[in-house]
Amino acid sequence: MSGKATTGASATAGTGSVGGNGVAKPETTTSLVERIASDRLLAQRGLFAGPSDVVSSDLYAEVTQGIAHRERGSVELEPSTAVSMNTYFGRFPASYWQRWTRVSEVTVQLLVSGSGRVSIGASDMQGGNRTVAAERVHAAELGSVTLTAKIDRFLDGGALWLDLETQVDERLSVQAVRWTVDAPEQVRPTAVTICTCNRADDCMATLRTLASEMAALETLDTVYVVDQGNDTVDSRDGFNEAAAALGAKLRYLKQPNLGGAGGFTRGLYEVAGQSHTEHANVLFMDDDVLLEPDLVIRLTAFSNKVTEPAIIGGQMLNLLHPNQLHVGAEYADLNALQPGKPVEHSLETADLLGVDEETGLPNRQERRLDAGYNGWWSCLIPYEVVKAVGYPMPFFFQWDDSEYSYRARAYGFPTITLPGAGVWHMDFWWKDWDEWHRYFNLRNSMITAALHSPLNVTVLIRTLLAQLVRYLLGMQYGLAATLLKAVEDFLAGPEFLHDGGAAAMQDIRRIRAEYPETKRHPATDMPGIRSSDVAIINTAPRPSMQRAVLLKRVLYRLLGKHVHDLGAIPADEAHWWHVSLFNTAVVTDANQEGVRIRRYDKQEMFRLAKRAAELMNRVRKEAPAVQQRYRQALPQLTSRENWTRLYEL
Repeated sequence: MSGKATTGASATAGTGSVGGNGVAKPETTTSLVERIASDRLLAQRGLFAGPSDVVSSDLYAEVTQGIAHRERGSVELEPSTAVSMNTYFGRFPASYWQRWTRVSEVTVQLLVSGSGRVSIGASDMQGGNRTVAAERVHAAELGSVTLTAKIDRFLDGGALWLDLETQVDERLSVQAVRWTVDAPEQVRPTAVTICTCNRADDCMATLRTLASEMAALETLDTVYVVDQGNDTVDSRDGFNEAAAALGAKLRYLKQPNLGGAGGFTRGLYEVAGQSHTEHANVLFMDDDVLLEPDLVIRLTAFSNKVTEPAIIGGQMLNLLHPNQLHVGAEYADLNALQPGKPVEHSLETADLLGVDEETGLPNRQERRLDAGYNGWWSCLIPYEVVKAVGYPMPFFFQWDDSEYSYRARAYGFPTITLPGAGVWHMDFWWKDWDEWHRYFNLRNSMITAALHSPLNVTVLIRTLLAQLVRYLLGMQYGLAATLLKAVEDFLAGPEFLHDGGAAAMQDIRRIRAEYPETKRHPATDMPGIRSSDVAIINTAPRPSMQRAVLLKRVLYRLLGKHVHDLGAIPADEAHWWHVSLFNTAVVTDANQEGVRIRRYDKQEMFRLAKRAAELMNRVRKEAPAVQQRYRQALPQLTSRENWTRLYEL
């Protein structure tokens, strides 16, 4: 990687003529990037449509009146039309720039043709709107308009955006919208790292998207594709074309399957292994996302201007519901082993084109939020963090992102989740909890709690037992066995992470295969059950006296009593208090592709409960000593030498 990059070629002052309306008319139609002076840093582009037709253009620019024609990089307004970029991707997150950088103003530059009004709108933390700059354009012919807005009244919240409008006798065309700030003396480049394993088609789609907009991604230095599968990306049609478009920027690497942790860490490993990368960023990106390439520009620019190095995260939008924001910012409750908890005032599963039911205001993240960590669907890590805190834990899968952020925070590096920098990722609600990866979620949550919290053993045992009881009541015996295996391996100590998790993945899949309810079946082909015999039995509301109901359900299970012999349960109604009423329950899988058949097994329930009692006693006795062992082993586990060994380099 190079240690320096620039935002574009220098502009020649006075190029073209300037009319009385102050709009420059260049002699040629050169791109705006070529005209931005080298003392300006591109912070984000103003786009009017998404990278795919499945994405609503209203996430970029909303036609609030009249008729407008939106393309990816341009918009044409008919007479009596208004277009607002007060949208998810159209907004400039001024509050975050004021809090975390010393940038005092931002400039919006755009090319216009025709007549109309161009203005910059602003909001505050309560969602109140105001206009901070405006200019009227008259009969421009691809002229350049520049507006400037101060970043000075946004500390607790608020954003900036561009508004366009025409009167009854006007038409206006706008293109090449660029938000720029003062550039630092040296612009650090970004290396994208895409971790993939047997998702070759998804990864190819991401590569094509990056390749299609390379001209705009000037600070993108390298694209690492870390392939850990046997169905490889380079076997796909189109790989050679994408590789040719990316040129020397593409680094395609194959390695043993070390999970997401091992795949993403390889990007840090490669960048940090070069002597000239004292100042560089590594941007983690999942292989199965729908990518908005401007994410690279926005995260890179923000990282270049923060006053101190920080982990900069992008937000996740739900791929199956592209208008939904997964969460504005999140944290992990380490004692309760719960990741993904929304911080106070955060949007959660919010329709970005809808309104808040309580306030009636559009769903905009006006308040500035402090994140605990950011998921690695898109997350930028500067080299300074790696140098200070080491590499990620060899977790294989799950909690690697949160563990790294909490470790970095202890060294003084915050995590900032930047609004408007987003990718679309598969909806978490459409992923079933009863899968092999639940093992890694449980085990790694306990290790993270041991490393970065006091680890209250009483709370830990209470949390584990609460989960276990729900699993046993719900006839999820394989999931209960998954939990117990995770606890056993946590107690085994840091030596268990020696292979990076490959053996654990094989073990947990073998264990789970022994339990019939972990297998998914078509609803039309259920073993031992006629489809015509299964009718939906809906749940009652959540009990108001949950402890009393819990004791009653436990007693019923112990006595082998059932309210229903057989029935079908929708995925969103598969609560413990409902499933525990059945002898056999046909439960729809969360991904809606099939069903799981849960059958009451008194003998297995007792066996797992007895094993759990013995194991919780071990947790009570051994957890404090195990915690110290993990903390002592942390430097070695996260060292470059350990990852060199795991990569077999």
